[in-house]
Amino acid sequence: QVQLVESGGGLVQPGGSLRLSCVASGSIFRDNVMGWYRQAPGKQRELVASLGTGGNTNIGDSVKGRFTISRDNAKNTAYLQMNSLKPEDTAVYQCYVRDMIWGRNYWGQGTQVTVSS
Repeated sequence: QVQLVESGGGLVQPGGSLRLSCVASGSIFRDNVMGWYRQAPGKQRELVASLGTGGNTNIGDSVKGRFTISRDNAKNTAYLQMNSLKPEDTAVYQCYVRDMIWGRNYWGQGTQVTVSS
């Protein structure tokens, strides 16, 4: 079994910061990608950021320059540092891990991020 537990969401004022964490456990191949998708009401689901064990990074255009993704490969843990938050960042953020050997995806439970004054 593979499980992902994420935390760090909450309510923050515009311009503030939050740090999301995603901890994966279970039988996971060493070669994998971890990251976050997000979806807001009335909006399409979009990739926020991802980072592979080999160092390849993808950052969504809407958050580039404000969000940073990092990971601890040994612990299969990823972190999303979100700075200069805007109201349009409000969404449910859901972390994932993708097994690059078999192409299997596993998902966290999701966490709400609300940016409002």
